[in-house]
Amino acid sequence: MYQGNKQPDITVERVQTGVRIEKRILKVMKALAEYHDLTLGDLIEGIVLHAFEGKTPFGDESLKLIAKLKNVYHLDLGANASHKLIERKPPKRKRT
Repeated sequence: MYQGNKQPDITVERVQTGVRIEKRILKVMKALAEYHDLTLGDLIEGIVLHAFEGKTPFGDESLKLIAKLKNVYHLDLGANASHKLIERKPPKRKRT
């Protein structure tokens, strides 16, 4: 993904954020970031910057890995699920 990028480093200002994301998507993203020796934040920034330009952020090898990781983490969601996900309410805890 980022390998082979010979461009000079760019200094930026980053902020901490509390983003909520579907659990299995996060597991796949974390595993993919680990595989590429990236932080999760770096992976997300790369995906978004590519998407902003209408480019795919992943090559064939990464797409094959993503398919395997989706299988491992039982992620059966695709792009057609975008904007359709609703959060399940957690079960109420019994008071003791």
